[in-house]
Amino acid sequence: MPVTSNSVLQVLVYVVILILITKPMGLYMTRIFNGERTWLSPVLVPVERVFYKIYGTREDEEQTWVGYTVSMIVFTIVVILLLYIQQRVQQWLPLNPQGMGPVEPALAFNTAVSFSSNTNWQAYAGETTMSYLTQMMGLAFHNFTSAAVGISLAVAFIRGLSRRSARHLGNFWVDVTRCTLYLLLPICTIGALVLVSQGVVQNFNAYTTVHTLNGAIQTIAQGPVASQEFIKEFGTNGGGFFNANSAHPFENPNAATELMETLAIFAIGAGLTYQFGKMVKNTRQGWALFAAMLVLFLAGVAVALPAEQAGNPAWNNLGVDQSVSATQAGGNMEGKEVRFGITQSSLFAVITTDASCGAINAWHDSFTPLGGMIPLANIALGEIIFGGVGSGLYGMLIFAILAVFIAGLMVGRTPNSWARRSSRRR
Repeated sequence: MPVTSNSVLQVLVYVVILILITKPMGLYMTRIFNGERTWLSPVLVPVERVFYKIYGTREDEEQTWVGYTVSMIVFTIVVILLLYIQQRVQQWLPLNPQGMGPVEPALAFNTAVSFSSNTNWQAYAGETTMSYLTQMMGLAFHNFTSAAVGISLAVAFIRGLSRRSARHLGNFWVDVTRCTLYLLLPICTIGALVLVSQGVVQNFNAYTTVHTLNGAIQTIAQGPVASQEFIKEFGTNGGGFFNANSAHPFENPNAATELMETLAIFAIGAGLTYQFGKMVKNTRQGWALFAAMLVLFLAGVAVALPAEQAGNPAWNNLGVDQSVSATQAGGNMEGKEVRFGITQSSLFAVITTDASCGAINAWHDSFTPLGGMIPLANIALGEIIFGGVGSGLYGMLIFAILAVFIAGLMVGRTPNSWARRSSRRR
């Protein structure tokens, strides 16, 4: 089955919107990390300075790479311990209407490390394991902090490349604070409110028990979902409030939230490419990085989407009536939500594995062999395609640096790159 015009239109709309938001996002992040005034400065500057007093640092005090790295490690260790302890004692804490017990030690440690490192690997079902307080003050908090750390490290890396002297890379505490206050919190607040308007749940009610029409009893889980859902995608975290993740109607109810969440996954990664161009004073290089990522993204879509729409050619080998066509009628809908269909399910799968987000709206093990190959290939690429709130950028830059080095060896001259002068081999 060829790709339908409707599918092409959906992909095109996504790409156009992504391109349109890349420059504004990059400009805004540049202003934040350069310490320039933004529209939120009158409100947030006093708050920002309170945090600096708590940290015992000054906003104009920069750190060496050693100081920056040590600060990041200390911060990460502290937040890991806090999340571990909270999971272990959640039965005694408020906002636990279902009476969730303590999380088993190994699982609590695995979850704490996973969420602190922006991995967000879930070896549990959220609605049967975590209390509302743990979901909010523990997991959602780490969705913010792990994203802020990743973005800050990317900015420090850009500073190291763009400055004549890379002795100082900024201040970790200042970068994380500004990233959280000026970028993540305001955008995620707006995003969460929009999700609520579309039907994403946000409450502290106990789970609802209902009787179905055929007499069965069903428990409907709910809770403060929207406040965790948007940062899950915007920070490329991926840890779902529910076990079904973004396939659950309380996390992702319709096509509007689908578009919003997939754009959120790529937004920061795309913006960082333009921010890189601004900080090295050559926006063409930023757009070149963006273009490389976009080509890789579209290549994945061009393989996965047709494969899923064509269906599995070995369908008859599963015992289907031989009078039926040897492919699945209408394409491969196994493991996909009807409200999203094949196009949005395939697009979401490519996007989330490009960025190493972890959010899903369809089950990848139900994809066709060729369609399922793309998520695996994206994972193997190491999230260089608009990925990992920072890691995608510096992963792609490492490839660029290697290309420049190899080209220099081949032609006998190292090309000009960023703030570094070229040199001729003698």
